Amino acid sequence: MSEAGALELQVNQQIIVAMKAHDAERTTTLRLIKNALKNKAIEKRAMPTLAEEQQALATMIKQRRDSIEQFTKGNRPELAAKEAGEIAVIEEFLPKALEEAGLETLVADAMAEVAAASGKELTPKEMGQVIKAVQAKLQAKGLRPEGRAVSELVKKALAG
Repeated sequence: MSEAGALELQVNQQIIVAMKAHDAERTTTLRLIKNALKNKAIEKRAMPTLAEEQQALATMIKQRRDSIEQFTKGNRPELAAKEAGEIAVIEEFLPKALEEAGLETLVADAMAEVAAASGKELTPKEMGQVIKAVQAKLQAKGLRPEGRAVSELVKKALAG
């Protein structure tokens, strides 16, 4: 699955399976994923890399989380539940997100590296450097960086 276009091929196969199972909601979500991947390819004017495909899917998840928040505020639980179902389908095509304990360890390692490289005590001003280091470690391990969780942990660690 490391080659360009492999994710799109996998999505196409899942669309066929969902259509045969008469699963309309899953089929719709899979088609949305396929369109997002196609749009990424058109935007780039070449086949996107696996990282770019995963970034497109992560953007879709972020949009749905924002929608869930808005639907919950607007007292529309049925629409929030639909968005949550779409997130579950999209996450099937992404690497597994790291649990909080493992993420805290990575944040501590990244902070130690940044502190060693700069040769001084870390302050909240270095938050961007630490977040970049954490995300690089996550991608090197093939894990999906959860942006909001990473920034919150880094902020808490730098403040404390």
